[in-house]
This record gives sequence, C-alpha cells and structure tokens, in this order.
Amino acid sequence: MNVIRLGNTDIFVTPVGLGVLTVGSTQLDLSFDDGAGIVRHALENGITFLDTAEYYRTYPYIKRALNDLAPSFSQSALSRPVIMSKSLSSGYIGMERAIDECRKALNLDQIDIFLLHEIREAPDFENRGGAWECLLDSKAKGYVKSIGLSTHHSDVVQMAAEVPCMDIIFALINFKGLGIRKGSESGTKEGMENAIETAADKGIGVIAMKALGGGNLASDYRLALDYVSGLKGITSVMLGMGCKKEVDIAVAWAEGRLPEEFIPDIADKKMFVDRGDCECCGACVSRCTSGAILIDETGIASVDTEKCVLCGYCAPVCPVRALIYL
Repeated sequence: MNVIRLGNTDIFVTPVGLGVLTVGSTQLDLSFDDGAGIVRHALENGITFLDTAEYYRTYPYIKRALNDLAPSFSQSALSRPVIMSKSLSSGYIGMERAIDECRKALNLDQIDIFLLHEIREAPDFENRGGAWECLLDSKAKGYVKSIGLSTHHSDVVQMAAEVPCMDIIFALINFKGLGIRKGSESGTKEGMENAIETAADKGIGVIAMKALGGGNLASDYRLALDYVSGLKGITSVMLGMGCKKEVDIAVAWAEGRLPEEFIPDIADKKMFVDRGDCECCGACVSRCTSGAILIDETGIASVDTEKCVLCGYCAPVCPVRALIYL
C-alpha cells in the first residue's frame, strides 16, 4: 500500500488507518488474542497507521501485534507502524504521565503522534494549556515526533490552523455531517471542509475520523470513504474495524480493488453507546421511537438491542457521536 506524507512532518502514513478503539473494552471488548489478531492482520496487509488513546486501554493489543511482527519491520513488505495516541489530560503532569505510559506500554522511545484528545470548543484549548505545553516540551525532548489535537468542531479546526507548532489535526468529517459541531451548536460538513482546507494549506497534516459516521453510514461504504478521501487536505482516513473481514475490505478500498457495486453486510451489526463519549443529554432517548434507549443506573445512555429496530434516527441528534453501529 502506498504511503503519503502527513502535512509538513516527516511522517508517512497509509491512506487508511486502523482505529484500535473498536476492539477495546468500551466497544467490542474483544479478547486479548482476538483484538491483537486484528491489529496484526491489518499490519500484515499493509495498514501501518494505528490510532489509540490513553482512555481506550488498547495498548496491550498493539504491543502484542508489534512484538509478533517485529522481525518483519525491516522488510519492504512491512515498514514500522506509525502510532498515534491521545490524552484527555488538561494539565502538564497529566499529559506527561500519559506520554510516559504510552512509551512504556508499547516499548517505544518515541511516539510518532500525540494529541490533545477531544478539544470541544475553542476555549477548551486554552483551558488545556498545561497539556499543550507538555506536548511542546515532549517534542523538543524527542519523546514524541509530532503533536496536535483531535476534535469534532469546525471552529476548533479553524483555530488550530493558527496555532504555532500545530503539526496534526484529527477531525470528524463525513458526507452527511453527522456529529460535526461548531461551538455549542451543530456544524456543517461544508464548514468542516473549509476548516480542513485552511489547516492543510498551512502545512498541517489532517486525518479524518468518523467517515462512516460511527458505522451509521456503513451501507454507503464506498460513497462515504470516497467522499472523505477526496477532500482537499485529507491525508488518511481512520476506520474502526472489529474483524479481519473489515480489514480486508478497507485494504481493498485503499488499493482500488473494491468493486464499484460493493455493499457491505451489516445484518449482524447492532447499535451501541460509546460510554466514553456519552454526555447524558437525553437527545437520543427523546428521538427513539421504539423506546430502545434509556439512561442506565450509571447515568449513561444504553441501547436495548431487543427493542432497537436499527432505524438510525438517534444518530443524527447525538451532539458528540456517541451512538455507534458495530
């Protein structure tokens, strides 16, 4: 699989990456062997860009796959993977610990990309100034190669484009605009497109997330991925994959081998709530016409899969894209 330079960095990534969140405890909660097997399968088949985060708790899956394949990294068929991680920490010490944990957990001297995780509105970046300072220092010390932020907000992308030393932006974008925010309101795909282009024009590497709308756009697989990959400024599309077959499909798409008439089999998929993202706003509960979503004893939304009819009406009203289709 070809690799592409990420902005003005010296990092080269594959056009599709593996979001390792999907195999972890907040989503599919796969066994250690199964989860690591999916990561390994992706690496063996050319996807050498991996996304994780402090709160995903998926470092062990990645470490196992890296250890299994370490002898192959020097061979042309499998270059050393690019690792991207993130932390929700707001202060210097918390971010320092997150970076140290990642390096130790993966047995790496340097992490390729480390981000401020989920910057929700422009003031949030200022409030996490200590963590940003730590990222700057960690890059100077060589602990991380490049730094940046992840966000669902078009206004944050516009803001980040003006921040000195911003290397990477990991932004939500999909052809229906599901989950895009602007300040405290819903945003538009057009607004995010413009923000991404502005950032890319300044040499910032931009990676796309939620191209399939948390799985809600999976039935339009080719349309969804072709749209995002065709946007000016997008270098790579990060996809959550929960089985080896999904890896094979993504590889076929990235290599131009996926048939034009391809329609994914989504018969076994179910609606879930990402408990790490849910803000318990109740919007999905109000929108569900089947009474399948409720707020559980922990204060988080949950889906009764016996009642859920997979209509998808709940997904567009979630402000933080916590409803996922797996």
